[in-house]
Amino acid sequence: MAQTLNDIKRLLADHGLHPKKKFGQNFLHDGNHMARIMEAAALSPGDVVLEVGPGTGALTERLADAGARVVAVEIDRDMEPILRGRLGDRVTLHLGDALDGKHAISPEALALLEQHHAERFKLIANLPYHIASPLLANLALDHPAMTHAVVMIQKEVADRLTAPPGTKAYGPLGILLQAVFEIRRVGVLKPGCFYPPPSIDSAVVALHRRAAPLCDDPHAFSAMLHTLFSKRRKQLGAILGRDAELPAGVEPTMRPEVLSLDQLCELAGLRRV
Repeated sequence: MAQTLNDIKRLLADHGLHPKKKFGQNFLHDGNHMARIMEAAALSPGDVVLEVGPGTGALTERLADAGARVVAVEIDRDMEPILRGRLGDRVTLHLGDALDGKHAISPEALALLEQHHAERFKLIANLPYHIASPLLANLALDHPAMTHAVVMIQKEVADRLTAPPGTKAYGPLGILLQAVFEIRRVGVLKPGCFYPPPSIDSAVVALHRRAAPLCDDPHAFSAMLHTLFSKRRKQLGAILGRDAELPAGVEPTMRPEVLSLDQLCELAGLRRV
């Protein structure tokens, strides 16, 4: 049976627990939005799923019920009795951080995924806000086996992932992920969908890995983006030098934020033909 808000509060109270701000614990309890996440996930029995931040297991139960082989990574060890009590051995639970620093996925989590002998996996998660950007960037750059993601993230981050050129939200993370994935917004969630309610809106986005990234070397592309956008208000000529060779249609007086994804790939010399 799907967890309701009262169920989540009761589970926490039964174990003497409260949501922990340091772990970004805002537990999604809205069943309609969880159903939309499941629909966007398009799971088939046997799919391998990485879930980061399962909390009390509200979404995890739905993933397991759909026949997914779930590796759930939970940093809060106090959640272990709730998760094991609700899910038993239906999922593989790893208690620890999903990241190894800011620039790598936890090797323990990767080892558990590898135990399922799957050539690909999906990331389906209500992500803690502070982990969303580095987790998605690392998966995009270094883990092509992650072919599909449906994640609940801060709406501001979702805006960055889908931002077009010339907008304030257009920047390195969104451009990199747009080069690697096809991205669509699934829905916007108000604070009342969570316990406790956060102070901001959230959004669900779906990412499908492209058959080939739009640039030949995403790592080099990412490095160039950070160079350009660390000085986003400066003109390209001031950033790269007035003698820099620029693609057709790109002028030294332009700023990085107005360049299209294709123009940025060309500028990096990494555009895939």
